[in-house]
Amino acid sequence: MTSDAFEQLLLDWIAGSAACAFDDVLLEVHAFQRENNPAYGRYCAQFPVPRRWQEIPALPQRVFKDHAIRSFPESETARTFRTSGTTGEGYGEHHFRSLRLYEAAAKRGWDHAGLSDREVLALVPPSSEVPYSSLSQMATWLCAEDAFFTRGGAAHWDELADRIASRNQPLVLFGTALAFLDWFQHLSERSIGLPAGSIAVETGGYKGTRREMPKAELYALFQSRLGLPANEVANEYGMTELSSQFYARGVGTPHLAPPWARGLVVDPATGTEVADGETGVLRLFDAANLWSVCALQTQDLAVRRGADFELIGRDPSALPRGCSRTADEMLGGR
Repeated sequence: MTSDAFEQLLLDWIAGSAACAFDDVLLEVHAFQRENNPAYGRYCAQFPVPRRWQEIPALPQRVFKDHAIRSFPESETARTFRTSGTTGEGYGEHHFRSLRLYEAAAKRGWDHAGLSDREVLALVPPSSEVPYSSLSQMATWLCAEDAFFTRGGAAHWDELADRIASRNQPLVLFGTALAFLDWFQHLSERSIGLPAGSIAVETGGYKGTRREMPKAELYALFQSRLGLPANEVANEYGMTELSSQFYARGVGTPHLAPPWARGLVVDPATGTEVADGETGVLRLFDAANLWSVCALQTQDLAVRRGADFELIGRDPSALPRGCSRTADEMLGGR
């Protein structure tokens, strides 16, 4: 099967027009990447050929900072997104041969999270201003051109308040946790009434700053400033190195995956899945991530909740010592 035909098969599956078993498709994606991604192929050579999706070798997330991870020729690169580049860590890059799968996963994932049929107002810059931001690209697919209230290097909070006041249909407010915190501080003790049925979606986003707030405190501000109870605030968990997103509503609830993605909570010492209710390191699998790798070892801790996971937060020390160094050695040069 050609890469274009494979892409179309995945697009049909994400759209719901093709019936596919997750295990079968992900193993096919992995086989394609093992053959077409020389760097990943070298890494996989130390592992047996997987028989189940859970056995697919997961590439450590930080490897994207030091190696070009492509399952296609470099000359065919259509777009590259960069990670936020926390001070001292450098940038990671995610290269795409096509954005069709990323766009389909973002839009259908939004549908699966129950966020459709609402106007989306963005508290992030448009992609035209930050072309290397995957989050802004996602927002550009979800929002109208005039629905961005962080632009030109400034936040336009009064315009956002006017826009909300002019609407009587449900809205989705979409932005980083830091952007919402800035907005709430601008509001001071004021509050804004949202149309009934409105939802807020925060994406995290304190990394690289000195400002941070516990989730429960942030969600209390959604209640006091916007009248949104915690169950009407969602967290979107995604990353530059993936193409799909996971969503959770409220505090202390699990993140749910779309049909073409999964999360696996593993013991950092053994790499095996932990028991239900136990804590481990989060490993993510994403069939829409055709152009790089479909299995990613994160540096985030999570609690297994059945087939889903409850995110705790980032803890680089949770990874076995030498894990990323071993990956670097197996990957070789860029």
